[in-house]
Formats: sequence, structure tokens, C-alpha cells
Amino acid sequence: MYKNIIPVIGLTLLAAISNPVSGQHKTIQQKPAVTANAGKPIPNDPAVKIGKLPNGLTYYIRKNTEPKNRAELYLANRIGSLMENDDQQGLAHFTEHMAFNGTKDFPKNEIINYLQKAGVRFGADLNAYTSFDQTVYQLPIPTDSTELFKTGFKILANWAGKISMEADDIDKERGVIIEEDRQSGKNSGERIRKQLLPVLLKDSRYENRIPIGKIDLLKTFTHDKIRNFYADWYRPDLQAVIAVGDFDVNEVEKLIIANFSDLKNPAKERERLKYDLPDNKTPLVKIVTDPEQQYNIASVTWKQRGNILKTTTDQRKNMVYGMINAMLSARFQEIMEKNNAPFLFAQSSFGGYQGGLIPDLNAFQTTVGAKSGKELAHAFTTAIAETESAVKFGFLQSELDVIKKNIEAGNEMLLKEKDKTSSGAFVGDYLSHFLTGAAIGSIDFNYAATQQNLKTITLAEVNALAKTLITKDNQIVIVQAPEKEKANLPTAAQLLAILANTGKNLKPYVDHTIRKPLLAQPPVAGKVTAEKKFEDIGVTEWTLSNGIKVLLKPTDFKNDQILFSSFSKGGTSLANPNDYQSADNAGIIPQSGLGDFNPSQLNRLLAGNTGNASAYIGELYQGFSGSAAPKDLENALQMVVASALNPRKDTDIFNKWISDARVSLENKNADPESVFADTVQAVLSSYNKRSMPYTLSDLDKISLDKAFDFYKGRFADLGEQTFVFVGNFDLNTIKPLIETYIAGLPTLNKKTDFIDLGARTPDGQISKTVRKGMEDKASVQLYIHGDYDYTANNNVQLDALNSALEIKILERLREKESGVYSPGVSLSVSKYPAAHYYFVISFSCAPANVEKLITAALEEVKNIRTNGATAQDIVKFKSEEQRQQELNLRSNGYWLGYLTTRLKYNDSLNQLLTEKQRLDEVTVESSKAAAQKYLKQDNYIRLVLMPR
Repeated sequence: MYKNIIPVIGLTLLAAISNPVSGQHKTIQQKPAVTANAGKPIPNDPAVKIGKLPNGLTYYIRKNTEPKNRAELYLANRIGSLMENDDQQGLAHFTEHMAFNGTKDFPKNEIINYLQKAGVRFGADLNAYTSFDQTVYQLPIPTDSTELFKTGFKILANWAGKISMEADDIDKERGVIIEEDRQSGKNSGERIRKQLLPVLLKDSRYENRIPIGKIDLLKTFTHDKIRNFYADWYRPDLQAVIAVGDFDVNEVEKLIIANFSDLKNPAKERERLKYDLPDNKTPLVKIVTDPEQQYNIASVTWKQRGNILKTTTDQRKNMVYGMINAMLSARFQEIMEKNNAPFLFAQSSFGGYQGGLIPDLNAFQTTVGAKSGKELAHAFTTAIAETESAVKFGFLQSELDVIKKNIEAGNEMLLKEKDKTSSGAFVGDYLSHFLTGAAIGSIDFNYAATQQNLKTITLAEVNALAKTLITKDNQIVIVQAPEKEKANLPTAAQLLAILANTGKNLKPYVDHTIRKPLLAQPPVAGKVTAEKKFEDIGVTEWTLSNGIKVLLKPTDFKNDQILFSSFSKGGTSLANPNDYQSADNAGIIPQSGLGDFNPSQLNRLLAGNTGNASAYIGELYQGFSGSAAPKDLENALQMVVASALNPRKDTDIFNKWISDARVSLENKNADPESVFADTVQAVLSSYNKRSMPYTLSDLDKISLDKAFDFYKGRFADLGEQTFVFVGNFDLNTIKPLIETYIAGLPTLNKKTDFIDLGARTPDGQISKTVRKGMEDKASVQLYIHGDYDYTANNNVQLDALNSALEIKILERLREKESGVYSPGVSLSVSKYPAAHYYFVISFSCAPANVEKLITAALEEVKNIRTNGATAQDIVKFKSEEQRQQELNLRSNGYWLGYLTTRLKYNDSLNQLLTEKQRLDEVTVESSKAAAQKYLKQDNYIRLVLMPR
């Protein structure tokens, strides 16, 4: 397999501090058949009903039938940590926690309990987040149960004005929030953020209102402080209910009126002030080092005032910014494909300042990662020069044409999926409208506006806007680096000198597009020689003349999507055991492009084409995967053929990857979590050499020629490949493409199997503690595992145990002990190379609480082993499984994974048809029998990360 040696790296931003509780807030593109007129207000989508109750509460209602029998319910509050008094810091977020700890109509944890029994998952479905200026609760809920659906609005109304705020519940939650801070922080990222905030948020209220708050205050605040915050700010004139889903709009409006009309605003309303970030006329510079920081990173930000998206002029301007971002990204990608690239990574882009922290404040930012402190100045200079070059000389028409083609392809796809757009995709626009006043353009309107703008946006217009990106004021320069590099870093004066002088002696960009087809000629076509039907699941199997098997499931889940993948046995397990490093990293080949095209040239060739495919090599299998709109499927299949017959060996890309990997490996031991992860990997594989973390000496053994030869060897004989296609296609239409491209692949009629490398998790009881890190933070992973008989019946009993254990661990470690924030319980099973299961209990906590919490966790394991799962927890498990399966069965991705797994494991393709029967067989007694078999601690691994 291709080793993921290089982690994702980048500048530390404010996401972790502005959204302390898991949540997502995104705006989607939409479109129309109406012609958009420049400079006019974007009309609200007529499909959404917007209203306001007499008490000021706003509501948004939209009927949408994807997914069927489901709705997205949201309660949005236009308040956050900015509204806190000095003695309330952190209590906006604390209030959000209390919403799940008891309300007038749902005491204690009854909201979670009720919804879990209805199949709504806590965390994955039911969730909330708090930011500087907003607190949002989300509740995806079924609509095919009238009582459940009505109760959903009752729950939202209880959050809006009926949270109990019982004294003992407040005190118990203190520990949970402190542990949330520990889990997300207590690391180099948090230490660096604390030094950056006074610069990034200088002289603003934001600087002193981080949503998580102040730990000392969270430990000691009196109950009246949080009750006062709730009474002052959770009020209907600052709230909105959003409902999108498969329901009757008028009935939902009645439910909102019935549940929210009695909410009242305070007699003396506190004014909701708007806060801003002041300009800085002189540059702000901050250089931060930390012993556990792994990379040398520099960035420069140019802040700019902007507009919230309300008019067609805003819409057009945003599109041009997007074009500029895409073209800059492509230029940097080209540089990073060169062996002599002066940086690990680099990017320049325009967008909301710190991810949209302040609604009408934008920023243009260039960020670069260097190989060392000594090279950071040069890397920064090169990145700034590339950006300045684009500003000075502009972009080329050929670059703009590529981007326009890609935008148009995406725009067409969005319109075609108009009636298959998920309910959740609309919510972000309605949130933005309520929170910031942003426009809600319809899908048809946005489509027409985009098409018109694509026709009329000129290169001169793009280049003119690019010249406004770099400004003389509002500059912020940040450096983050390892402590050991402190003496090698550029000074503040040197960084500012780079900004002042880099615009000289620039050269314009040169387009290196290759104009030739991906395939010189198509392969010699074959034929479908046999057909088999699986009528009960709507699947057809074809056997091709070259021996390849193809399974096809036509669906109507998406209008413009086809997904496919393939596999055959072998993988890197077949590598020479004494010379395996090159084979293990043969995955670099499909990342190097195809034939004469490096990745950048390939992207330009495929501009406007949604078809995509690539090869992969795993430990046990190799194959292809891809996707396309139906009209572009041929292109994706051509990429399959090119991946097999004409792979690319690119010395520059390989050498750059090796160089970057070396930097990563040299620095990774500075990070406690990286050291711990390496230990976990080693222990779980019994220190098998093929499964050990990579070292610098391993890099020296990787040869591009050997990796390329191994790759070619794995795809020389494709006769044992099995392909699976799922999506919107017709069998008669897709057949000629399959016969041309898949039936034309080379085969040698050999039989190949994978080799068992012998990596096994060790038996017995094992305990290992890693001591690494500076903070008061521990990480715990507990494994209970064993060999077993891999069957569908056994797997559903294991799933039931996992669900019950997850509930009990959360109740015990978080709710009762107040010792963790979000403990994890997971189950993984595998059939090959040896059938094995793993239960994993994981959490972070205070080092002083490690032993107490491990003991508590194991007590819960023992209790389930002794008594089985409770009847209530089994009800929750069955409901969640059934509700999730309802969604799965309407997902192309689910069917692709399901069919591929059944084929790999030689299971019946009809297995899912008997899933309900297997669920019905899960009982208290069956869970007890399964627990006594699978939750024994004969094979138990305890792994702990402790600070030094």
C-alpha cells in the first residue's frame, strides 16, 4: 500500500476555537431558469416559506423529498460568546451543553434517550455548536411517525426557552466542558493559538471571547450567571426555526406556531451589539515557536472589507474570486510537481477572514511550508513572488478557459440534481440568511446567473480584480516553527522586506498544456459472453470475453452520478519480503499522472469533464475506482485503460515526495500523538516488519524504478478483476462502453491470491505506556479482540454489543464521572487474511484520572458480559440500524461498498434481504451470550499516552 507518511499541514486557524462543539455550517450553490440582472437583489427562493411569529421568531420551511421520510430541523440563535459578560466567559457554550441535560418537558437526559430509541444518533445526527455570534442546534428526524415528528418541534421549543438549568446538572457538566477543552487543546496547536490570537484578533472583543471560555471561571461561576445568560439571550426575536424535509409545509407551519408562540422576549431586552475587527495600518508580525510543532510555516494575510452576498453584483464578484483562487491553486500545484520546489506546500486564496469569522471581513492569504527554518525565507519569497506575478501580469486566457469549463460542468450537475438535492444542503443558506442577511437564491436562479456570468466574465475583469488582492495596509505576517529552528528563522524585519521587495524582477507564467488525446486509440473491444440476474436486489452480472466480471446496479438515487470500483487479489502482499519498501509505495505511480501528462497537465486536459478514475494497490487487493456523470463515463473508463496500460513514471514528483516524506519523518517525533500512534501501530501488529511505521532508513530503500515495475506487474493481468458499477445508467447504453474499455483490458489467464503477511494482534494481556508531551493530558486506547467466525449473524451480534457498550461508556465516563468529553467506542471486523474483531474504547482525560476511568470502563464491559445489553439499549440499537439502513438503501456509495465487500468475502449478494431477520434475533439473552464470547479480557491491550 501507499504509505501515508506526510500528514496534512497548514497554518493554525481559529476553527477549533470558534466551533468548540462539533457542527457544520456550510452554504451550497444553487441555480435558476430566471435571467439574473447585474446589480439587482437576488430574489429569495420561492420554494422556501419564510415567516415570523408575533414574538419575533423567524422560520424557514421547505418541502424536499430527498431523503424520503426525513427532515432536518434546526434551531438557530443569533447569539454566541460575544454576548457574554466578563463573568460569563464560556457560558454561551456551556448553555448549549445544558440543553441536553434537561428541559421543562424532557428532564435530565430524556431528549437523548427518547431520540435514540427513535433511531436518531447522538453526535452523528443530534448535535449543536457554539461560535462567537451564533449557537445552532440540529435535529435530523424521521417524518413517517407523526408523533415523533411533532415531538421534534417540541424539543426545539424546549431548547429555545425551557432549559431547566438544575444546579446539580450544571455542576456535573463543568467537568465535561473542561475535558472538552483538554481533548481539543492541551497541545502545540493550542499553545500557538494563544500567542496568535492577540495578533489575529487584535483590539477586538473577539480576542477576549473565545467560545470555550476561561477554565478557572468555568470551574467557579455561580449558577445565576448561566441562568441570566439564558434568560437574556435565548429569546424569540434572536431565534429561527429551520425545517427542510419530506412533509407538508402548512402542517409544519402550524407546528411552529403551536410550539413557539408562547415564547416571550424579556421585558428589558439587552441590545445585541455588532462587533468588528479594526484595521491595522502598519503590518502586524508574530513569530511563534513550540517544541512540539513539526513544520516551518509562514503566512501573510491582507484583510479587506467585503460585502455579504445579497446582489447579483456580489454573486458575480464571488465567482471571479473563485476563478482566481482556482488558477492560483493550479499554478502552485505545478510548482509542487517539480523536484526543486522550494516548499513542502504553498497556497494563495481569497475568502472570509479566518474562515468567515466576521461576516463582512475578507482576506487574501498566502501560506507556505518550508523544509527547514533556514529555507523558510526562500520558500516564503517564492510563494509571494508567484502571487505577485499573477497580480502584476495577470492570468492567461487558457487558464481562465479551463476554470470556466470546470465551473460550467459543476453548474450543470447541480441543476440536474435539483430534485435529488439533500435537505441538509439547503440548511446552510437559510442559516446564512438569518444570521447575516445573505441572499437565498433558488437553484434555478443561481444556475442562470452562473451561466450568464460564464459567458460575460472577461480575462480583463479577472485580472483587474486580481490587482486588488494585495494591499498596502491590513497586513498580518505569521510564522509557526519548531522550537529547535528558532535561531534559523527569518526576523520580522526580513519578513517585511520580503513583502516589500518581492514584486521586482518577476516573470510571467508560461502555460505548459499538452494538446493530445489521453488514449492514442481505444483498446480492441471484447464482448459480454454471459449474463446473470440478481432480481431481488436489481443487480446484473456480466462475464466479459477477457474473463473480467462486471456487476451493475442501475439506480435513480442521483440523476447525474455513476460510481464504480474494481478489485482482484494480490496487492503489496506479493512483494519480495526482503525488498518490499518500493512495492509498498507503488501508490505514488497513480499520483504522478497518466502517460505524457503530469497531474497539472491532466487536469487541464480533462477540464469540464466530470469523469475521473485512478488505480490503487492495497495490501491484499489492487484495482480501480472512479466516478462520472453519465455523459462523461467514457472518459473515466479511458482513464482506467490508461492507468493499466500507460502509467506515468515521474522522477520529479517522486523525488519531491521522498524529500517531503523525509522532512515529515525527521520531525514527527516532536508530536506526542504521532509517537503514540506509531506505538499503537507497532503493538497491534506484533512488531511485524511489514506493518511497522516508516523510518528514514526505509525511505532510502524506496526505488522509483522498482515501484513502477511492481505497479506494472500488478496490472499486467486483469483477468481476475471484478468491477462494480452503481448509478444512473441504462444497461443497453453502458454495454458498448464496457465492451470497448473493460473487455479490452489485457488478461493472461493466471490465478493469483494474496499472501498472508502474518501480522497479528498479539494474544494475552498487554499494557504499554508512552510518556511524551508537555501538557496535563492523557490519551487512552483499550482493545478487546480475538479471532472469530466471520458470518452475518455473528457480525450483527457484535454490532449490538458495540452499540450497547458505546451507550454505557458515554453514560459512565461522561455523564456520571464527568471525566471525559467524547469517549469513543468502535468495532472493526475483517475476514482476510484472518477473521478477527476489535472492540476499541478510547478517550482523553486528565492524567490523574486515567486509572479511575479505565477501571470504570472495564466495569461497564464486565456488566454487559454478565448481564448482556439492556432491553432499552437493544431497542435503541435496532431503531438506529433500521433508520440508517433506510438511508443506505438510497445511496449509490452504500451499494458500491456493499456489493464490493460481499464479492471480496464471497458472501451472498442477497445478504441484506435477511438483515431484518438477523436484527430480530438480537435479544438481551443473545447479547449476553455474545458478550461472554467476545468481550472476554483474555486478549486485552491497554495503551496509554501520558505526559513526561
